[in-house]
Amino acid sequence: MPAPGDVQTVGVVGTGVIGGGWAAHFLRMGYDVLAHDPGPGAQDRLEALVDNAWPALERLGLAAGAARSRLRFVSTLAETVSTADFVQESTPENLDAKIRVLAEIDDATPASVVVASSTSGFAMTDMQVSCSNPERFVVGHPFNPPYLIPLVEVVGGKATADEAVTWADEFYRLAGKVPLKMDRELPGFLGNRLQEAMWREALHMVAAGEATVSQIDASIAHGPGLRWALMGPLLTFHLAGGPGGMAHMLDHFGPALLEPWTRLAAPELTPDLRDRMVAGCEEEAAGRSIAELARRRDDFLVDLLLLLEKHGR
Repeated sequence: MPAPGDVQTVGVVGTGVIGGGWAAHFLRMGYDVLAHDPGPGAQDRLEALVDNAWPALERLGLAAGAARSRLRFVSTLAETVSTADFVQESTPENLDAKIRVLAEIDDATPASVVVASSTSGFAMTDMQVSCSNPERFVVGHPFNPPYLIPLVEVVGGKATADEAVTWADEFYRLAGKVPLKMDRELPGFLGNRLQEAMWREALHMVAAGEATVSQIDASIAHGPGLRWALMGPLLTFHLAGGPGGMAHMLDHFGPALLEPWTRLAAPELTPDLRDRMVAGCEEEAAGRSIAELARRRDDFLVDLLLLLEKHGR
């Protein structure tokens, strides 16, 4: 394997919201980016995504040599990955398709190159089954938008070499991410499982008429979400225990765990519930387009990231 710090060219396979976001991030960090996506209009969509993201990335700060001109859209998968020092796969979330694409990448990429998948839930053990060199395949699961949210969860499959996981962890760190090297495979990884629990409870509350979409969003955006951005929910609870910390928190509030405050089983996603969720989001959007909302989100996240940097993570 090349040293993580020697990577110069990144191959990006799949250029939708996640893959395109990865491309923007790697461009910001000064890498050459080779991108491929067979979908019609993919190149135009990728260029539009990078153009939309670039002002936020300039505010956040560009690495030496960073330039949009270092992006090259390539017509074939093989050409994309054959000269890359690292490959980030971000194709649609379909297991059979992931198995096929990773095998194609494996065939076209030098065996010394680490390949990461952006999958949001599949285990690498299940995706690497058709690869001739499965030991260099890892999960590198980002959070949207990948060009701004620092976290990337890193974990290998049963056939992945420990060295590949360590390499990916170090590469992502050098590439400006905050890697979280997981101890073992877990369906949905860490962040998604926590998000999923809140998502299901939100669906329950809307379905039961207990809260509206806007009320639920406001309860997090203007409440615990601001604290979680700095130290996460558990350290926040530790502080809530006062001088006694988490111990007092558990002793004092532990009985509340028996209260019916949450329902983790997902409700039936009926047409009515689906329509109410969609209508609630459209009401919150108030006529603003997805692009407008994304720019507003990006500006907010840049300010928040700079503030976190000032006070220390």
